[in-house]
Amino acid sequence: MALFNRLNPEDGSEMSFIDHLEVLRGTIVRSAAAILVMALVIFIKRDWVMDNVITGPIQPDFITYRLFCEFSHWAHLGDALCMPAVKVTMQSTTFGGQFLSSISMAIVGGIIAAFPFIFYQFWSFIKPALKENELRNTRFMIFWVSFFFFLGAAFGFFILGPFTFNFLASFQLGTKNVITTIPTFADYLDNLTNLILGCGIAFELPVLAFLLTKIGMVTPKFLSGVRKYAAVVILIIAAFITPSPDWYSQLLVFIPLYSLFELSIIVSRWAYKSVKKADEEWE
Repeated sequence: MALFNRLNPEDGSEMSFIDHLEVLRGTIVRSAAAILVMALVIFIKRDWVMDNVITGPIQPDFITYRLFCEFSHWAHLGDALCMPAVKVTMQSTTFGGQFLSSISMAIVGGIIAAFPFIFYQFWSFIKPALKENELRNTRFMIFWVSFFFFLGAAFGFFILGPFTFNFLASFQLGTKNVITTIPTFADYLDNLTNLILGCGIAFELPVLAFLLTKIGMVTPKFLSGVRKYAAVVILIIAAFITPSPDWYSQLLVFIPLYSLFELSIIVSRWAYKSVKKADEEWE
């Protein structure tokens, strides 16, 4: 494998398998250290993070609720996009529940905050195995991967989070109101983490399309061919995660997700052209 053909920077000799493991160990240690540093900062500021970040999507004065409602009135849609405030009271069922949740909150926050550095470390480990022409095709990779990750994380926090929690907290099974939803904080934190990290990873689709096109696993023709199926899948996802069945709410979720898919096709076309050009020059 090309990954095991790297040269030792000290004497120029080929690195052994053990040497590669040592480099990988250093990469993991530095990444873990960055996570711990950021997690420590978040843990120290845990009360502020809890009040202003973690519980944001369930606060009635959250910026998303206000902006959506203002936009709804501006667009003469009435209260179509105004989500009613839902009072959420959470509980902790164990003595150490809040302490353990604060640690989880700090670690997840540390991973998100340190993501660019973590990717830089692993990219530095993989980069020496790439050929010169492959390196030219991966310029600004750290920036674009980090950009789309944080864009997705913001989408999950500011858009999907409020919609999801508002819908789930207000959902009532039966007509006699005999069930009261009192979630644990750990459950809320798990759901919020899944939304943020899930969207962060999902928004890497354009970058993934670029890489897969470069190595010949997908083509823009293939992505264009599955466009109609992708639109249906995204519509179904939008219908599930929006709080109400009206098309306004579903459209607000559908547009960013489908735009992401279309962007992946554009990126794939650009990558495909560069691959073809490189092949012609090689011939």
